[in-house]
Formats: sequence, C-alpha cells, structure tokens
Amino acid sequence: MSKIAKEFGIDAALKALGIKKINAGTSTGSENFGSGEIIESRSPVDGELIAKVKSTSKEDYERVMSAATDAFVDWRKKPAPQRGEIVRQFGEKLRELKEPLGKLVSYEMGKSYQEGLGEVQEMIDICDFAVGLSRQLHGLTMHSERPGHRMYEQYHPLGPVGIISAFNFPVAVWAWNTALAWVCGDVCVWKPSEKTPLCGIACQNIAAVIFKANNLPEGISCLINGDYKVGEMMTGDSRIPLVSATGSIRMGKIVAQAVAARLGKSLLELGGNNAIIVTPDADIKMTVIGAVFGAVGTAGQRCTSTRRLIVHDSIYDKVKNAVVDAYKQLRIGNPLDENNHVGPLIDTDAVVMYQEALQKVVDEGGKVIVDGGVMEGEGYESGCYVKPAIAEAEPDFNIVQHETFAPVLYLLKYSGDVENAIEIHNGVVQGLSSAIMTNNLREAERFLSVAGSDCGIANVNIGTSGAEIGGAFGGEKETGGGRESGSDAWKIYMRRQTNTINYTTELPLAQGISFEL
Repeated sequence: MSKIAKEFGIDAALKALGIKKINAGTSTGSENFGSGEIIESRSPVDGELIAKVKSTSKEDYERVMSAATDAFVDWRKKPAPQRGEIVRQFGEKLRELKEPLGKLVSYEMGKSYQEGLGEVQEMIDICDFAVGLSRQLHGLTMHSERPGHRMYEQYHPLGPVGIISAFNFPVAVWAWNTALAWVCGDVCVWKPSEKTPLCGIACQNIAAVIFKANNLPEGISCLINGDYKVGEMMTGDSRIPLVSATGSIRMGKIVAQAVAARLGKSLLELGGNNAIIVTPDADIKMTVIGAVFGAVGTAGQRCTSTRRLIVHDSIYDKVKNAVVDAYKQLRIGNPLDENNHVGPLIDTDAVVMYQEALQKVVDEGGKVIVDGGVMEGEGYESGCYVKPAIAEAEPDFNIVQHETFAPVLYLLKYSGDVENAIEIHNGVVQGLSSAIMTNNLREAERFLSVAGSDCGIANVNIGTSGAEIGGAFGGEKETGGGRESGSDAWKIYMRRQTNTINYTTELPLAQGISFEL
C-alpha cells in the first residue's frame, strides 16, 4: 500500500465497499463472475495498482442478459411506488457509504475528494428525485372525436437498459440513468469505463445488498467490464431497447450507428466545447471564479468544463490579467488533500493529448500566456499531473474547434455587440453547456433567445461547469441530443402507448367511413 493510500484510509474504504485485490468484473446481483482478460486499475494519484478486475467474456455476457431479461419479467409488474421504495433504500445506503465511495472515486479517477463526495451526493439526489417520480409517471387524457369514447396515453417499461459511462464521472452518470430506469420498471446492464472499473464494482455491491434484502431477483442491476469490445456486445444486442452512452463524440457516433442499425434507441451525452461570453457589463470577480473553476475543476476533464473564454475587446486585458493572476494561486497535487485545487489527469495518454494541444495552438499562431507542462518530483510520480494552461487563440483555430479534455483554456476576443460573441460561441460542432457573464438584461435575454446559445444548457452569471439534478442534462449538435437526470428525461426509459376505449354499443369508424355487416 502506498503512503497516500495509508494516510487517507483507502484500504478501509475498499473494505467497506466490498472491493478485493482480485475482483470479478461481471455481476448479476449477488452473483459475481468473470472469465475474460485482466484489467488493472491503477490510481493516477500515485500510480499504484489498486486491484485487478476480470473483464466480461461472451459467455459471461450471455449469463448477464439471461438474468436481466428474467428479472425484467417480474420487476416491470411491481407498482412504480414500490419500485421507488427500493430506490429510496438504495439512496439511504449511499448516504451510509458516502465517505468511502467518495474516496474511491477520488483515488481511482483522480478528482478532488470534495468532488468525489459531491458525485456521490448527486447519486443520492437523483435517488430522491426518482422516489418522487415513481408516483408521477403520468400520461395525458385526450378528447376523442367519436362520441362515447375515451382516449388517453400511458407509459410502460422498455426492458433491459444498457449504460455505457465514462471515467470522469464514474458513479454519478450511472445513477442518473439507473435510478430513473428502475422506477420506470426497467432493469440495467452497466459497462463502466475500463479506466475506473472498481467504482462500478462498488456501486454494484451496494445495489446487490438492497435487492437481496428485499428478496428481489438477480439481474435488476447487472455489471459488465471491459473495453469497447464489451460495449459492442450491448450496442448490437436487440434484447436491449435503449443504450445510454456517455463519452466522446467519436464513440457516440459508433454507438448511434450500431443501435440505429437494429432500430433501437440511443441516449447520447457526448463532448462539450463549452464557452463563457464576457460582456462589458460583466462582474469581473464572478467571471474569474466561474471561468477558473470551470477550466481547472476535475483537471479540465468534465464534459461541461470551460474550454473557451470569449471576452469583449474593451475589457479583454482586464479579464485576462485577472484570470492569469488567479491561476498563480492554484495548488496542484494529491486530490485527497483538500488543500489542493487540481489533481491528476486520468492517465499518461491524457497527458500526451494535453501536451499536443498546447503545441498545436502555438503552431496555429496562438500564444501560451500561462505555461503548461508536466509536474515532476515528489508527489508527482504517477506522471499524470499537469499545470493548467491558458492560451490566446482565434475562434477558427482547428484546436479550438475540438474538445481538449484537459485543463487548457483558450482566450478569444470579440468586438461590437453580443451577437458577434454569440456567433463565435455557436461556431463549433459541440453544443453542451454555455454561459454569459453580464448585468445587462437585454444581453442576457438575447443569449437565452431562440437566436442565442445553441447549447442544451445556457446559464447567466454562473459558469458552464456542473448542473442541478432537477433539470434535464444534455446537449445538442454533436453532443448527441440526449437528456439525463431531471425534468421529463424519464420518458426515454419508457414506451408510450395510446389507448382508446369505446364504452358504447356501436362501432363508429374514423372520418365517417361506413362499413355495414
């Protein structure tokens, strides 16, 4: 065990979550198995091997799907409020295990401990939301054009829901999908990122306790582990009517094509190239707070991380100097130490991508004004720690048009009115999160209007990073168009059915057609 693991009680956290040094990475409730290749989970915090996980083979996958389809037959028949009670119990268990699960998220993924705790809190919050939702899965009643008829719509469970999640939110995104799917009457098959498999096993262990205590069938919650080949088993499987996938645009396009080929449904939450517009009427202090947290939080590895800062030329130097000064105060290091602001990138491959991005912006004519670089020396032995960087660039630079999944912030300048800033803002293929900093009501409303931000999330006087459970989360354009979490996002996990009841002794036909026998 490493010095960091000892100091911050990682072994105790793993024990509380049922994690062993060798884990089966496939599970149907209380049954754990796995016969595929070994996956090593190494912490980007210190480079230490945490545990090994067995990936899912084709034979393992068939066992999972058999358990899931069998469990669905009974689970769908249970009244929705009773399903909600199970989710409530799951949320209570998460409250009990919030600290160890938060530590595992921090240690295996590399985000700060506070962010790890926050991610578990998001799981708890979506459980609370889903419990209330279990009594509100309502349809509509419509007036029929035929006398003596009643017409309405209702929603039924879909079946097994496939979930593919990314490393950056190794537990919350699964919970966003699963809590809603469960109350809707679906069962879930989850493939977490192969970079954070232990978080998946921990969540599965917690869920298994709840289902076993309530004498519910195995297969309501299933886990598979492995790389993209394991994911392909789900995307091509007609027994899974819905695949929810979170990750890169490249991955999302592959998933969408595979699922569409069998006429299944996809829920895609993909990349973001998020920007904050800063107008002359902005509060500079609020702007700096929002921009810095958005750019360096989770080491720039959030899908909602701030990538672009679009600043009016009249205040450009003032904003630039304020942000640069703020970066001088950042502390980079062990994310379990709450004194640090920025932890590591997920692995050394991410470090290479970060270095290439900084080189590309210079090659295109940009200027790095806050130097990046890989941290070296004591505490940085994993090779995954980098310095948050800032570069001045132009909106049409190729590197600016792409999502850089690292702490690199591009400063862009605009002149004239806010329409010019919005044009720059919308000039990328991604459309996840956006923000404007202004105290001008007209500018704010213009940004939120039909001709304003083209993103799924648009904020005024808060940053791009993060979202509340109550609102639907997702984006447009190449971000995929999917919605998770709150609002009416639950509807994608169910099938809609229109019903007409004739309570007369006659059978009138539509459009006045007569058919006598």
